[in-house]
Amino acid sequence: MRAVVALGANLEEPATAIELAITLLAQSSELIARSSLYSTKPVGGPPQPDYINAVCIIESELPAHDLLSLLHGIEKSMGRVRNERWGPRVIDLDLITYDTMQSEDEDLTLPHPRAHERRFVLEPWLEIQPDAVLPPHGRVRDILAQLPPSK
Repeated sequence: MRAVVALGANLEEPATAIELAITLLAQSSELIARSSLYSTKPVGGPPQPDYINAVCIIESELPAHDLLSLLHGIEKSMGRVRNERWGPRVIDLDLITYDTMQSEDEDLTLPHPRAHERRFVLEPWLEIQPDAVLPPHGRVRDILAQLPPSK
């Protein structure tokens, strides 16, 4: 099944961390496409450095919860520590969509519940999939047009 994965980092060497995470992701799934790297301001949380963000589209046969566990395993192997919500991080991998799957359990919400509010997810996604759709919000292009400009 096809998954959209958003990546972000803002500690140590974030661009290097994103590249490594993409490499690790490609070792356990089929990498279909990857966006350029985007520099973005943090959203929420404490004062912190700017982020480097990217989006990948992968193909995986793993069940959704197992794919999420794989993403968390990559984060952990790269030194991610979950101390503070929306705090700075070495790496962050978010499962945005997994085919047309919908889930609202305590471990996994699909599609990602805040993706439609996040320019740093939508812009790189649109770069690699111009016809992208984020259920139930609609076409990524249209969602982006409704968001306020980046600060």
